[in-house]
Amino acid sequence: MENYLNENFGGVKPKHSSDEALQRWRDMCGLVKNPKRRFRFTADIQKRNEAAAMRRTNQKLRVAVLVSKAAFHLLNGSENSSETVPDEFKEAGFGIGADDAGSIVESHNPEKLKGYGGVDGVAKKLKTCTTNGIAMDEKELMSRQRLFGTNEFTEREQRSFWVFVFEALQDMTLMVLAVCAFVSLIVGIATEGWPAGAHDGLGIVASILLVVFVTATSDYRQSLQFRDLDKEKKKISIQVTRNGYRQKLSIYELLPGDIVHLAIGDQVPADGLFLSGFAVSIDESSLTGESEPVKVNSEHPYLLSGTKVQDGSCKMLVVTVGMRTQWGKLMATLTEGGNDETPLQVKLNGVATIIGKVGLIFAVVTFAVLVQKLFASKIAEGSQWSWSGDDALMLLEYFAIAVTIVVVAVPEGLPLAVTLSLAFAMKKMMNDKALVRNLAACETMGSATTICSDKTGTLTTNHMTVVKSCICMSDNKQEIPDSAKKILLQSIFTNTGGEVVVNQEGKPVILGSPTDTAILEFGLSLGGDFQSERQSTKVVRVEPFNSTKKQMGVVLELPEGGVRAHCKGASEIVLAACDKVINENGEVVALDEESLNRLKSTIDSFAGEALRTLCLAYIDLESGVSAETPIPSSGYTCIGIVGIKDPIRPGVKESVALCRSAGITVRMVTGDNINTAKAIARECGILTDDGIAIEGPDFREKSLEELLEIIPKIQVMARSSPLDKHTLVRHLRTTFGEVVAVTGDGTNDAPALHEADIGLAMGIAGTEVAKESADVIILDDNFSTIVTVAKWGRSVYVNIQKFVQFQLTVNIVALIVNFTSACLTGSAPLTAVQLLWVNMIMDTLGALALATEPPNDELMKRAPVGRKGNFISNVMWRNIFGQAVYQFAVIWLLQSKGKLFFSLEGDDSDLVLNTLIFNSFVFCQLFNEVNSREMEKENVLDGIWKNKVFVSVIAATVIFQVIIVEYLGTFANTSPLTATQWLFSIFTGFVSMPIAVLLKRIPV
Repeated sequence: MENYLNENFGGVKPKHSSDEALQRWRDMCGLVKNPKRRFRFTADIQKRNEAAAMRRTNQKLRVAVLVSKAAFHLLNGSENSSETVPDEFKEAGFGIGADDAGSIVESHNPEKLKGYGGVDGVAKKLKTCTTNGIAMDEKELMSRQRLFGTNEFTEREQRSFWVFVFEALQDMTLMVLAVCAFVSLIVGIATEGWPAGAHDGLGIVASILLVVFVTATSDYRQSLQFRDLDKEKKKISIQVTRNGYRQKLSIYELLPGDIVHLAIGDQVPADGLFLSGFAVSIDESSLTGESEPVKVNSEHPYLLSGTKVQDGSCKMLVVTVGMRTQWGKLMATLTEGGNDETPLQVKLNGVATIIGKVGLIFAVVTFAVLVQKLFASKIAEGSQWSWSGDDALMLLEYFAIAVTIVVVAVPEGLPLAVTLSLAFAMKKMMNDKALVRNLAACETMGSATTICSDKTGTLTTNHMTVVKSCICMSDNKQEIPDSAKKILLQSIFTNTGGEVVVNQEGKPVILGSPTDTAILEFGLSLGGDFQSERQSTKVVRVEPFNSTKKQMGVVLELPEGGVRAHCKGASEIVLAACDKVINENGEVVALDEESLNRLKSTIDSFAGEALRTLCLAYIDLESGVSAETPIPSSGYTCIGIVGIKDPIRPGVKESVALCRSAGITVRMVTGDNINTAKAIARECGILTDDGIAIEGPDFREKSLEELLEIIPKIQVMARSSPLDKHTLVRHLRTTFGEVVAVTGDGTNDAPALHEADIGLAMGIAGTEVAKESADVIILDDNFSTIVTVAKWGRSVYVNIQKFVQFQLTVNIVALIVNFTSACLTGSAPLTAVQLLWVNMIMDTLGALALATEPPNDELMKRAPVGRKGNFISNVMWRNIFGQAVYQFAVIWLLQSKGKLFFSLEGDDSDLVLNTLIFNSFVFCQLFNEVNSREMEKENVLDGIWKNKVFVSVIAATVIFQVIIVEYLGTFANTSPLTATQWLFSIFTGFVSMPIAVLLKRIPV
């Protein structure tokens, strides 16, 4: 079976599957009872292709519309009509209406923008200040929201419970059974009258309704869970200046007139205009399909909602929000094709298809045998030409049994159990600070064999402080000469991605990355003033920090004349670009061998104490440098070295040890100095005596043969570029067959996150681009949360295996019992209504009980499944066949010797015996459900009371079983049982537990 599944259903990958692979397995699914339900959580390939085509044509359509609008204005001479402001906007004090504001960005027309007085003119008309943002109270807020709308997009309406009921009714076999019930009602009432003749038909109808409502309830709850998760995915915060101070707001709170601060990796939250910034390039592919980045500056100031900042940073004036933005208009016409199905869903669709085909053959043969037996008895009686209503009802009952065998045989619940388990796990993982963006990541994480983790913020706390420094060749920061301190403070406060702003309480607050924050704090402790330093110089050019160059730079026009460039970055890289140094007296001197060695030993000393080291340097340039002139790469003067402490997160060491015991290798991939990386890796327990620590540049120089030799031993990679990370991940996946999870926070990590089996983005430090490329977002940036995700992933995988084991056992026994009984006795012991109840126990209720089992610590003590593991393992086949043989033996003994054993006589003896068989069969399934909680562990009751869902399902099934047997006999073809018979049924089920223990002792 495994080979068949891999061959026909194995082409789908956890992510980036081709449309051909997705279509192939759909074509292989031959027997599907309810396509609407079975394929609900699979990608709609047609809609997806339509969405891609619409994106491609969006840009052309937009251009065509703008051209026609321009022609219309030209012909009618009404270009100035846009100046007419609607009365309600005038009354509120605005100089522009919402539609006109939207057309400024939409048209990309410089003349139109000029007509409104440029960006500053638009800001005035929107009653905002380009420095302090909107000044508003609650009343003004309500007014803006009413006139301009909110920054929210119209979403597809949530489907009601009744839609799920309707979809559950689309089941082909249930429809056929409903027709059988209808015919049974007509024939029954015609021959036996009302109400006696209606019992069989009403019994089937009641069973169908019960199945439909339980199924719909389960599906509806899943849809609510997915909706909650979708809401979480869309929560994005952005830095905004409003009411004179910087604050973090949700993108949904933005209004026209807000001043938004954008940096590399941010998503543009609304349509707007560029105010100020440096080297901004925007990726508009999500909107237009164009992969070429667009440069944005004061000449081309248009920023579109939904696009991504690929480089640079800037301030943006929000002009249009919500459904009036370009993104909003595209979303209104676009229906996405949903997420790809997961490999496990596809495999289980394959299992369902195989079993369904076998079941269909059994059903046809069973029906044929039963009809043949009826004909044979009629011929023996000589009444083959006279058929009564009872004979017609008998034929109908046989047909209903055959159809119900198909209902039981086609495990429609298998693929849906994956979704149920994933939905449950995703909800619980949210509480554990992990947001799953890609369903498949949940199950793939359970197979992970390697985790490539960042250091900063993941293994460490990301709360950085400068604890050591060597400024002007001196370790004492109190003795820095004034001339050198002036240059140092200028470097700290101008060459930074952070800011010191005043909050609502009037207190200074440092904003920016943890590294920038630490250095700004260091500058303030030296008595520096951020605002005065920034205002005294004019910024000519900024080169933001780049993971490849490992440094950032700024070019300034000095107040006294002249131009200076400041550089900050990885100590050894910046120091290598220096040929001068400021000495203890504040004088600039040549960087001789002795001074260089002293600085290098300082770097090594800081790094050995697990400090992150940065070097600050500057260079005075010739006048006439423009914004386009690149910052020099050599000739710098070294100001000093700072050592930044970033403590290890609590619990990381234990989590790394847990990963090791679970067979998961943890590798640290960082941009830091190798000595810092090694010190922290040892502290975390990542670097062992037989492991290798390597630097990115060395890694890049290795030949393919050398790489293949060292990659399995690499535990630390320092000074790595995003390309190094990508190369490592690619080799681990393709060459060594590892299942790789990768963490990333920056925009440059997107390729590695995309390449990995599971991309893990940081929720706090991560950029929107990184989050978009990731499969799971670690909301607290904590390595321990990654281990929790691995545990949940294993839990999902094992839970599905438990459910499959349980369901296949029921399938096999139900099929063989009805088939053999029909062949040997001419009747089926389990009726249509009873089989529908059994189907619900194993399908919806079984999935609910077994697929929602929470993870336990034992999961992290076994080796990972990896890429090649068989889903239906030998252990599962052993348990399935062992239990199936026992259950079949019990039912066969009851059928052949039951009457004798229980002294059953009289007209109702067959009915009592069949009820006993049905009751024993159900209790066998219930106890086997408990057995299925553990596939190898003997103690299956461990922690059972902690799983309230499981206990509730078992309790509800027992209560319903009692009601069906004792009180619904006329509908379910059952007869009340004696206490002895009840005890026998329960004991029969219970014996399956010691049998399970014996089976688990058989090695496979």
